[in-house]
Amino acid sequence: MIASLEGILAAAHADHVIVAVNGVGYKVFVPSNSLNETIGSAVFIHTIMIVREDAITLFGFAAEQEREAFELLITVSGVGPRIALAVLSSLSLERLYTAISSGSTDAFGRIPGVGKKTAEKIIFELKDKLKGADGLIPAAGYTDVSKDVLEALIGFGYSASEAQAALRSIPADVPDDFEERVRRALQYFV
Repeated sequence: MIASLEGILAAAHADHVIVAVNGVGYKVFVPSNSLNETIGSAVFIHTIMIVREDAITLFGFAAEQEREAFELLITVSGVGPRIALAVLSSLSLERLYTAISSGSTDAFGRIPGVGKKTAEKIIFELKDKLKGADGLIPAAGYTDVSKDVLEALIGFGYSASEAQAALRSIPADVPDDFEERVRRALQYFV
């Protein structure tokens, strides 16, 4: 299995890149928002290799968390690598995890190949898989301050889902200050 590639970005296309490693060019399918490197620059890509009867395909990601999300998505029945890639191209990890935790099928509405039934299936099959030992869905993409706010709200006695909902209710223009964000999150419960 090829778990990562380190080389030079030789070409970038809409859905894939070519990474030159020691004279060999690897075609790697990537989410459209994953790699923002320029041609000729050094890249490190976390990959997953999928072997099918008719093809061996590499899928790549800038962060290991993206690869883990991709691996979870393809465990859902009816969701193949192309749909999983479309989901990761359309939604940030934070938005994906938030949609799954809140059961929001609307977040998947504009993703090609994902209808309402597929969105419901993704939510249903991944909701429990994403919960950690503390009951929280991973806070990928959350800042350290947001993670601290989640922990503080749980410490105040709110459930993990209530804490996540309160964190999502904080307006985007609120500064990344712990005390201010806790104050705004607590307003959610008033």
